[in-house]
Amino acid sequence: MSMGALRLMTLGQTCTASVSRHARVGWSSLNVRALGSSNVRRNDFLTTPIFYVNAVPHIGHLYSALIADCAHRWQRISGAEGTIFSTGTDEHGLKVQQAASLAGKEPLEFCDKVSQEFRRLFNSSYIQYTDYIRTTEKRHHTAVNTFWTTLQDNGFIYKGEYEGWYSTSDETFLSSQQVEDGIGKDGSKVKVSVETGNAVEWTSETNYMFKLSDFSTPLLEWLDKNPRAVYPPKFNNMVRQWVQDGLQDLSVSRQRDRLQWGIPVPGDSSQTIYVWLDALVNYLTVSGFPGQTKLWPATHIVGKDILKFHAIYWPAFLMAAGLSPPKSIVCHSHWTMGNFKMSKSRGNVVDPFDRLKTYTPDGLRFFLLREGVLHSDGDYTDEKILKLLNSELADTFGNLLSRVTGKALNPSQVFPKCHAELFPWQQSSQLASGRATAEDYALVSAVSLLPDSVDSHYNNFEAYKSLDEIMSCLRQANAFIQRHEPWYLIKNKDQEPWLETVLYVAMETLRICGILMQPVIPEMAERLLCRLGVEESDRTLKDLECFQGMQRVIESRPLGEDTGVLFSRLQFKNRR
Repeated sequence: MSMGALRLMTLGQTCTASVSRHARVGWSSLNVRALGSSNVRRNDFLTTPIFYVNAVPHIGHLYSALIADCAHRWQRISGAEGTIFSTGTDEHGLKVQQAASLAGKEPLEFCDKVSQEFRRLFNSSYIQYTDYIRTTEKRHHTAVNTFWTTLQDNGFIYKGEYEGWYSTSDETFLSSQQVEDGIGKDGSKVKVSVETGNAVEWTSETNYMFKLSDFSTPLLEWLDKNPRAVYPPKFNNMVRQWVQDGLQDLSVSRQRDRLQWGIPVPGDSSQTIYVWLDALVNYLTVSGFPGQTKLWPATHIVGKDILKFHAIYWPAFLMAAGLSPPKSIVCHSHWTMGNFKMSKSRGNVVDPFDRLKTYTPDGLRFFLLREGVLHSDGDYTDEKILKLLNSELADTFGNLLSRVTGKALNPSQVFPKCHAELFPWQQSSQLASGRATAEDYALVSAVSLLPDSVDSHYNNFEAYKSLDEIMSCLRQANAFIQRHEPWYLIKNKDQEPWLETVLYVAMETLRICGILMQPVIPEMAERLLCRLGVEESDRTLKDLECFQGMQRVIESRPLGEDTGVLFSRLQFKNRR
């Protein structure tokens, strides 16, 4: 029998009485797919971008890491072993060279300090990366040198004169169509990038060029053969249009007298490898390149501002080197604050370290993954996060756990029994003593179907859809408790079987939701599952069969230690 079928086994089969053979046979003939059987998009190698160390981390960096961490945790819960989840820092380039100079530090000393801040942010936010890569590492220099030599040996790099507009902030050359008139910080008229608004300057120099113009057709074929090459579709269409508009050869080195902080071109010490070619190779470095690569190709999580580098330059580089292009480029949008783009000049940049202290790591994770969607910008306000966390984590989730595990309703402190004669599986059962209502059956049905749906959403990097459905089930469970008023049932000994059944259904709902929420709120989920007496070995995909025994005894299992309120209600503090 499939796992999906097991998960929908009759409530009565868990309970102390059995339902009719007819009901079991009739139900088990349903064609329900096994959980995870359609998971053809397993993401065994996940990456964030490596983050540029010219400035301290912000909320957008954390969001990228959370998307990847959530997906990676789900892979682990699904039973995957030996998976890779890499993040890290990009430490070369002119912006880093300039930032270090302004700070009065040597470039590597500057990079060490800022890279440690990214590592501290991710560790504080429960990001479980398996590899933290820095482009100043020896293993990465080896990979970049080998990759460059491979491109050159394959005939895709040549030396030539380059003339055009250059953006130091974006570290890229731009065509005249990508530049417009703008106003500089001093009020003077300047040329700026149409896409980013950053100032550009006219530059003419001798450097190495990559034959990007050779890859229009291969890139379009890659997009055609793999619909999820770039995801979601909004960004896939954007990349396709960029390619169709025409690709020009790309400058992939800088004169070393202008850029010393970077990896020298092999065999030409007068040139420094372009920071984006250098940085993108980090994914291969993590996989083991230039030796035997592990789990390649990877799935990359990136922000929309760096989509072109990952969805055009990177697959073209890989094809030129004779390697497989990425499995998928998953692109997400940005966060605004009060519907304005975050910027230091506007003073609306969200400090993630401050918010971690205020809202807890689980709270901040929950908000960003609950409210963030890939295809549209999310808007951050402290009022919004406080309202959401109080409503969903404190009231809906935490309050339900407190109710059903408290000694007032559960004096024996065990996972209670369920009595099938009071809650038979089929609403039309002839068991006249049944007390369950139509709303009760709706709850059990929703929870039974939840794991399949959540599995699909997590694999599509849509945690917000998972959380929407999980919270719906938890709200139904709270309504279930309100409907049956166990605080009155506890006063009557004759009502004990029904009280146990009511608590059982609510606690099974919490158990399933707790397992499913581990990728989003790992510490809270850990405390909830411990409180319910669920062992660490019983918190995986195979343990999501609900309202039945899973070949292990849940009923009458002792509850774990009461560690207090799951999530404390927050008070609003005006930050102005």
